[in-house]
Amino acid sequence: MPRTSRYPLRQWIWRAFVQSALIPLVLVESVLITVYLLSNAAIRDAQIDYLQRSALDDLSAAVAREGQVIDSRLRSVEAQVQIFRDASLQALSNTAFEPDALERQRHASTPSGVFYTRSDDGRAASFYANSTPPGRQDRDKALRLSQVDPLMQSIRAANPLVAALYFNSWDSYNRIYPFFMTPEQYPHDMVIPDYNFYYLADARHNPERKVAWTDVYLDPAGQGWMMSAVAPVYRGDFLEGVVGLDITVGQMLTEIGELDVPWQGYAMLVSRDHNIMALPQAGERDFGLRELTEYSYAEAVRREVLKPEDFRLDKYADMQPLLQAMADGQGNVQEVQLGGRNRLVAWSEIPQTGWRLLLVVDEEQIFSETNRLAERYLQIGYLLIAGLALFYLLFFAWMWMRSRQLSDQLAQPIAGISGMMRRIGQGDFHPSAPTSQIAELTSMAQAVQHTGEQLQASETERREAQRILELVLESTTESLWEVDWPSSTIKLSGRFLKRFGLTQERMSIGEFNQRVHPNDLERIRHLRELFFASGEDQFEAEYRYADARGEYAWLLSRGKVLERDAAGHVLRIAGTHVDITRLKQAQEELRRASLEAQAASQAKSRFLSSMSHELRTPLNAIYGFGQLIEMEAQEKPDAQQEADYAREIVNASRHLTSLVDDILDLSSIESRRQQLQLQPVAIGELLASCAELIQPEVQQRHLRLDVQAEADAPLYVQADLRRVRQVMLNLLSNAIKYNSPQGVIRMGYELRPGGVRLWVDDNGPGLTEEQQAQLFQPFQRLGRENSSTPGTGIGLVLCRELASLMGGEMGFESSAGHGSRFWIDLPSAAAPEPTPSAWAGNELAAPAGQADVLCVEDHPASMKVAQEALRDFAKVRGVGSVQEALSALTAEAPALLILDLDLPDGDGLQVLDVMRSDPRLRGVPVLVISAAANEQLFDEARVRGAQACLAKPFELAEVRQLAMSLLGQGD
Repeated sequence: MPRTSRYPLRQWIWRAFVQSALIPLVLVESVLITVYLLSNAAIRDAQIDYLQRSALDDLSAAVAREGQVIDSRLRSVEAQVQIFRDASLQALSNTAFEPDALERQRHASTPSGVFYTRSDDGRAASFYANSTPPGRQDRDKALRLSQVDPLMQSIRAANPLVAALYFNSWDSYNRIYPFFMTPEQYPHDMVIPDYNFYYLADARHNPERKVAWTDVYLDPAGQGWMMSAVAPVYRGDFLEGVVGLDITVGQMLTEIGELDVPWQGYAMLVSRDHNIMALPQAGERDFGLRELTEYSYAEAVRREVLKPEDFRLDKYADMQPLLQAMADGQGNVQEVQLGGRNRLVAWSEIPQTGWRLLLVVDEEQIFSETNRLAERYLQIGYLLIAGLALFYLLFFAWMWMRSRQLSDQLAQPIAGISGMMRRIGQGDFHPSAPTSQIAELTSMAQAVQHTGEQLQASETERREAQRILELVLESTTESLWEVDWPSSTIKLSGRFLKRFGLTQERMSIGEFNQRVHPNDLERIRHLRELFFASGEDQFEAEYRYADARGEYAWLLSRGKVLERDAAGHVLRIAGTHVDITRLKQAQEELRRASLEAQAASQAKSRFLSSMSHELRTPLNAIYGFGQLIEMEAQEKPDAQQEADYAREIVNASRHLTSLVDDILDLSSIESRRQQLQLQPVAIGELLASCAELIQPEVQQRHLRLDVQAEADAPLYVQADLRRVRQVMLNLLSNAIKYNSPQGVIRMGYELRPGGVRLWVDDNGPGLTEEQQAQLFQPFQRLGRENSSTPGTGIGLVLCRELASLMGGEMGFESSAGHGSRFWIDLPSAAAPEPTPSAWAGNELAAPAGQADVLCVEDHPASMKVAQEALRDFAKVRGVGSVQEALSALTAEAPALLILDLDLPDGDGLQVLDVMRSDPRLRGVPVLVISAAANEQLFDEARVRGAQACLAKPFELAEVRQLAMSLLGQGD
């Protein structure tokens, strides 16, 4: 890079002066005369061009201004024509008008049948041509029209352009002012509708019934060349006649001659078809025409005489460029040849008539002043040459002195300002400012001081904001993250890397997912896919993430889309990780505290559990014997009434059993979390199985069930399969019972930031606010206690408790008249590892004849029910205690053991332990039937070798089926 020479300020100013002033001065002085002459010529040409444009602009403005003047005059004429027309129509319509005696005396008839006025009397002249026979002449109309005479007099007196006013009727009647002897001017057989001033106003030529202007014509009344503004007079749709105001060309010439045309020019008026309507004397010389021709009035009244062909502009070859420019709309000024001289013609159109006003100016007159100015400029130029040389000499001497003063006044303040900026850069935000007489330098120094103050304030604010931001991020945000979707990579901040022991800042999403808890991984994948497919801008998810030691921390991940491509697909998202482990712990502690708060009701629950346990044994006898009676009655043709009674006993027993089951579940659920078998449960299979179980009742009630879930959806929740199915079936049962006729039930799931939501909704009557407040109270049926709809009022309470025990939450949405939606939120889970199926029991060959069944039962009625239920294929022998059971088993091994767990002298589990320890009894199948409907106890029995478990009271058909299956006699 070349080195740039640098000089002190004083030397730089002097060198700049020498280079920019002294050297150019020598060159200027040597070539000054030549340059000035050339420049003077260029200036003169520029001035001439400017004056030409200015002249053209002035000419255009003048013609537009004068055109507006003429237009305003013509508008006033049109307004008077309209007034005259309205007055004429009113006079024709006023049939009640009686003319005075003078008006009647003024009128007379000629021998040829012309009806006319023979005296002036200060009124209008009247003429009824004999082209309308006297018998058909409407002479009353002629007399009625005398009403408009005062108006005609006023209009003519008010407007000097108006030469005459007239009314011409369809039947060749004419009334005209001022008065003249009409028979001397008009032909007696004149047909007025044949004249242009009449037919221009008829319906064919003037359908809009507006004021129209005629071409210039020779007035048959002897007024000379003129033009008329005419308007039709209609009575309804009938053209009664035409009113008109005549304007003589002479008067128009006078008006045009008085126009203020610059440069001694003149104005002329041209019709829309290029006929010269008004031409002053100056124009007659240019065109070689005379305005008034040799046509006689006698000839004019015999036929309609218009301007001759000589008055048409398109007959002149020199005028063709002008006509073409007017037709093309190319500006409004054109140069033409007239009378052997160059003329500038400017024009403007008069909107009312379509006429054009032309201003004609001699070019020599326009540029005479320009040429004079050019000569004057040349003389001034010579004087400037001499003055310029003297000026440069004086200027050089003065600049030499001023450069030294200026350098001194600039150098010191600039050096001081530079020092201020250096001190600011070093951290001194309050440097002292140098003094200077130059306002700009003083202002610059003050600006530098102000800049230092602002930098100090900004630095203070920046440090404080940085401190606050660091505190906020430290306390609320675990880290920042950014995802690049096309490359499937995620970028993490250093704090996250340190916190979780990661080694690289950017990694693939697959590598990042390796630390996500297996139970959360599938849900997070689905949430991401839904987010990218939905087009939303906000992302939120909760999941567990493992640190370097394998300990999981709960993270709340929130993000926002930063960039999308042209198709709207997400390219980049950024957000934060927030550690919500403590929040989750607080939620868990709150849930536990809530459970502990319910401990006060456990005494009641234990009491209910004990009572329900004692109820099961007699219920089993009632239920069993009721089924036996019903079965025997159905086999007898004359025992229908007995069968009905037995069926009522069975139904009542079932309802009471359901109540006891719910009470037992509700009373034991608070302390039974360890009894639940939490495992990954497939959502699709769960919903499909529930739908299959409930479908018969749905069809029976004539309802429709829609399942909005895929049967093979690869999503799992952490739950107890039997209990979550119990909850969903309870919700479906309520939706069936409380739905509207022909209603619809919907069931499905949706992903949530913290898990998965399973829901059931209906379009029933919904719940009021009062009912919603009482919804989860035990034995509360919301006003349906006395209805025919079965229920105990504790199903929803049980469902909510089960949801809580499974680590979830239950809620609802409802409004009166719009149905209800109930849902349960459960934590997500990873798919279970596939395990080989194992046989849960031992198969026995089907015994020949009656199978030997040993029933260990201390209640005689229950013993009797079991014997009757199996009498078709088994011989049931019974014992009532643990010791008796052990003795019977020692004596002979049965084909099947039916075992009650609650025995007078011990626990039935002791019998199972003895059997499993004895090789001879190890293969005997065991069916546990117990009043202690405790799922934990049943699980323990299965662990010790029981093949099946039933709670009392039981269905005879179910007992028979299980017994036959265990004996090997089933299908």
